Amino acid sequence: MKVLMIGTDRNLFAENSEARRRIIEYGRLVDELHIIVFAKKGFANQNFGNVFLYPTDALWKPLYFWNARKIAKKILVAGGQWLVTSQDPFETGLVGYCLKRKFQIPWQIQIHTDFLSPYFKKESPLNRFRVCLARFLLSRADCARVVSERIKNSLSFPKSSPNSKFQIPDSKIAVLPIFVDAEEIRNAPIKTDLRRKYPQFDFIILMLSRLSREKNIALAIDAFAAAAEKYPRTGLVIVGDGQERKNCAARIAAGGLKNNVILENRTDDAASYFKTADLFLLTSNYEGYGRTVIEARAAGCPVVMTDVGVAGEIIRDGENGLVVPVGDRAKLEEAMIKVIGDKKLRDGLAAKAGGALGNRPTKEEYLQEYLRLWRECRKK
Repeated sequence: MKVLMIGTDRNLFAENSEARRRIIEYGRLVDELHIIVFAKKGFANQNFGNVFLYPTDALWKPLYFWNARKIAKKILVAGGQWLVTSQDPFETGLVGYCLKRKFQIPWQIQIHTDFLSPYFKKESPLNRFRVCLARFLLSRADCARVVSERIKNSLSFPKSSPNSKFQIPDSKIAVLPIFVDAEEIRNAPIKTDLRRKYPQFDFIILMLSRLSREKNIALAIDAFAAAAEKYPRTGLVIVGDGQERKNCAARIAAGGLKNNVILENRTDDAASYFKTADLFLLTSNYEGYGRTVIEARAAGCPVVMTDVGVAGEIIRDGENGLVVPVGDRAKLEEAMIKVIGDKKLRDGLAAKAGGALGNRPTKEEYLQEYLRLWRECRKK
């Protein structure tokens, strides 16, 4: 079997990136894996073994679609047992749909974000268009892989629901979460100790995230102000890069929090950060899954999160974490202050790390399930 993937992850072109390592493992499952990546000029074709990367090499974003189709047509004329998989039900999904129609080959849509969250549509006019596009594309795909039960449930609401146009048969939807190697995290050595790095803090709250609008880092900073006022030797360490970095810095300065809030660049030593923080915080408006939450739990770090992604499915409020309503500053303040002030609660949440994760598959089991879903999609 040959697989053609349409995606947007430019980290695939970075030699030592996690994204590249992951895709090489996927390539070992099939005869050939070809990946077209939406990207502007500056990237070159690459291949390693049976994995081939092609940037769309476009001067501006509207050309991503046309260039991706042109590249795909050259690949698919070689013939063989093909499967096309799109990494979202939006722009890459539209490319997949066109290829399915032209070449009469099976097509899988992957869904990594909760695009039916009301916060997704509110974020931008483009996102409102994307929801409409997804309505069109999902009913025409041969199968869909989603990363959480939350997303699957949102696609299969009863007919009385506002989302009834997404009446996707259960037989078309498979849940396969993002793989997290919990054992690797548990066994990873501590290279960076946050407590030593920031000795001015008695308690460290960690956020590890892209600095983008949907992560709502502003909510975390505003809510943290109340915790810092009550517990002055508490620190908030925000690790990540993104377009919201300047806004975050401005909010920290405006709130007089420069002594308590640290902005760090993205790290490759996430396990150490999880292991040496006292609390992990996620304040997203929406998430498809919430990989960092799983990683934090694997490291034994208590979690406070908004009701997104794996909340309710893996992180259950009051049982193995604290879950607060999306956008609720007062509840978030209350949860943070509660965990800071209650060592018994923290110790209890940390002790339940393994239980929060359930039976996680090994990497080989996960890869075999990934392959099974591709094969099943080809049969539809």
